[in-house]
Formats: sequence, C-alpha cells, structure tokens
Amino acid sequence: MTTVRPSNVQPRADLATLPSYVPGRSIPGAIKLASNEVPAGPLPSVAKAIAEAALQVHRYPDTGAGELTARLAAKLGVPEAQIAIGCGSVSLCQQLIQATCTERDEVVFGWRSFEAYPIVTHVVGAKQVRVPLTSDHALDLDAMLAAITPQTRLVFVCSPNNPTGTLVRKAELDRFLAAVPSNVLVVLDEAYFEFVTDPDAPDGIDHVRERDNIAVLRTFSKAYGLAGLRVGYCVASEEIAAAVRKVCLPFSVNHLAQAAAIASLDAEEELFERVHEIKGERVRVRDELIAAGYDVPETQANFVWLPLGEHTAAFNEHCLEHKVVVRAFVGDGARVTIGTPEENDIFLAAAKSFSR
Repeated sequence: MTTVRPSNVQPRADLATLPSYVPGRSIPGAIKLASNEVPAGPLPSVAKAIAEAALQVHRYPDTGAGELTARLAAKLGVPEAQIAIGCGSVSLCQQLIQATCTERDEVVFGWRSFEAYPIVTHVVGAKQVRVPLTSDHALDLDAMLAAITPQTRLVFVCSPNNPTGTLVRKAELDRFLAAVPSNVLVVLDEAYFEFVTDPDAPDGIDHVRERDNIAVLRTFSKAYGLAGLRVGYCVASEEIAAAVRKVCLPFSVNHLAQAAAIASLDAEEELFERVHEIKGERVRVRDELIAAGYDVPETQANFVWLPLGEHTAAFNEHCLEHKVVVRAFVGDGARVTIGTPEENDIFLAAAKSFSR
C-alpha cells in the first residue's frame, strides 16, 4: 500500500480565498444554454481547415500567429504591431494586467461583470475595485470614473456587459475616455461585438486609432463558433501590444486554433448569417419573457439576463427539472444563452411555468 505523505510545499495562502471560475454545466440529455456558445457546429470549410491542420500537430505552432495577425490587421485597418493574439480573450485579460500592474496597483471594473476579472486580477496580485451596476443593470461609467485613484492602472469596460447584456453607447464612452487619466489603460472588452445592432454602439477599434490608453479585446469563441479552440485578440498601441505579447505563454494559441480562425475569417459572410438568426431569436425570447412578467434588461449579446435575486437558485433548479441548463449567479440572476428556435421554445416553456 502506498502511503501518501503531506507535502511541505504549500501554494500561496491567499489563493484559498479565490473563487474558481465556474463554467457552464453540461448535463447529458439537457439543453445547454449556460455558456454563451453558438448552437451550430463549425462550417464545413472550417472543419476541413481544422482536419488539414491536424496533420501538422507534431510541429510547434507559430507562437507569433503571424498569418492570423496579418489577416486581422488587414481586416481592421491597423498595423500588425498593434495586434496581440491570445488563448481566448480571457487569457488576454490576464496578460494585460500582467503587462501593466504590480501588487501596488488597482484594477477597476463593474460588478457584476465578466467573472474572470476578479480572478485574473487576484492571480496577478493587483487590487480589485468593484463598482456596482446601475439600476438598469448597466455599467455605471460615472461611478467607475470616480473609483479611479492614483493607484489605478487598468479599467475593464465590458460592452455588451457579461452577464447582463447591456451596452455602453458611444457618447457615454467618449465622455468617459476623455476624463480618464492618460496613464490608466481602459480595456474595452468587446467579446460580443458581432451581435450588436444598436446604431449608437461604439467600435473600439476607432478609439484605438485616437488614443494610446485603450485596448480592445475580441474573440473567435462567440460569433465565430470556436469556443473549443480558444483564440482571441487584443488591439492596442504598439507599446501595449508588445508588452502583452511579451507576457504570453509561448505556443498557447495552438495550430488548429490559428487555422480555424483564418478559415472563419474566410467564411465570415456565411457565419454572420447564423449570427443574424441569433439576433432575431434574441428579440423573440426577450419579448416573450417580458410578456410573461419577467424583468429583462436590453441585451446586445447572444444571451438574456433575468435579475431574479433570491429566486435565482429556485429558477435554476426549475429549469434543470425541465432539462434546460442556464447559468445561475445565485442571489443575483440567471443568464440564458440564445439557442436554436426549438431550444429557446423549451426554455420559454420552462420559464413560463416557473412560479415567482
């Protein structure tokens, strides 16, 4: 019998207080609407590119993702030196903090917002400053501005906000950026950019052309349907982009991911037809929930937010009983991804039968 001896090597003590990232649950036989994935699988052309790339997995990937970087630079109209590729935008969130912050610095973000922000901030060692949302479940940019101190080095602005779906519009973002000190980096997290329809929505890339203290994050995980391959990108000043690349884990964006992202750029028109369908379903689902008596804030993402407060846990269990998996933030609300029309109908039936 092998005797297991306690280790004398202990992890950082502060990690005991750090909550783990909670992914959306997958339950056999249930409809998964918990992870903001798109419901359709890869296009045939993308699947073909992945299969061909698989024949080269005995080689290291291009750690600089040169071909993908060149394609994105041409698409966005920015120099290649202003782009950094990462293992999903969440990895780039951590790299941006690593590139700008020490344990003496602060990171400001709205709350509730993307749940990785406090985790990656804590891991790097910086101090997190959470700013409550407005009563409309939107980022409170005025309060976030007021929360900036001489110790602040980075501010996350998630738009559309995850998990509430609310949008920061161009005029309010312009006012915010004009007031933020020039030594504070504003990270505009646009993971759901392709789902936005509001004509007053900003395009973060325009701001990168105008300012040195803004970085924009986008991803291939959502609209492009590559959540399982993990590839995203950051557009920023050449200095910030170079620093983000410097702290990147070598070879973290694998060969399959790079090939799939390039193929997806080639197939944008076909992919965005799917995105258009999701936008239509988003409106239908929200309208039906409101008609059923739910408070559902505006959403410009591929999900809806139900601010259920103390009823969230019960709603989550009710949905599970109806074979629907949603993402419950107990005590706050439930985020529900827009699926296929058939999946959405099953969710709506479950929601309408929930007694509040």
